[in-house]
Amino acid sequence: MKPLETRLARLARRGDQRAFAEIVDLYKDKLYHLAYRMTGNRQEAEDVVQEAFLRVYKNLDRYDENQKFSTWIYRITTNLCIDRLRKRKAIYSLDAESSDHEGLDGYAMLPSDDRTPESELILSETQRLIHEAIAALPAKYKSVMILRYLQDLSLQEISDVMDMPVTTVKTRVHRGREFLRKKLEHKL
Repeated sequence: MKPLETRLARLARRGDQRAFAEIVDLYKDKLYHLAYRMTGNRQEAEDVVQEAFLRVYKNLDRYDENQKFSTWIYRITTNLCIDRLRKRKAIYSLDAESSDHEGLDGYAMLPSDDRTPESELILSETQRLIHEAIAALPAKYKSVMILRYLQDLSLQEISDVMDMPVTTVKTRVHRGREFLRKKLEHKL
């Protein structure tokens, strides 16, 4: 029996609007979090998700049912984010002061527990430093690091999403970690 997403994609391909709405419900939050972590901007993340669903809808006939649906939809979203980051690079530096840009703190969306104001301040400062370090990663490392550590995908799944060999993914994860370690060792 085919996975739920594959069955929904098949129904949506035949024009079933409810099936496509279910696909949107299943993936809207996951894609938003992925896009937000890659772009660092709420509005851009929303735009990316909207564009991703438009592309999914227009290209349902190209979806290969032998492939995981999640891999296909993550690839579309990741590629849209990378395209935006490339275009943005020409406009301003990723190392720019983050206080100028609203919504760059993706960690504000983490659920809260009973923390003291002091621990909250230390935690938010640490999260800000980590977020800045991730934002400063070159796009080729940033995408694999986000997929690996924030989306919790396996190396093979990242390989499928990024359409690159697992060995390349391993290398980029390793180099991304090294980049983050060097960036953070002086700040934390």
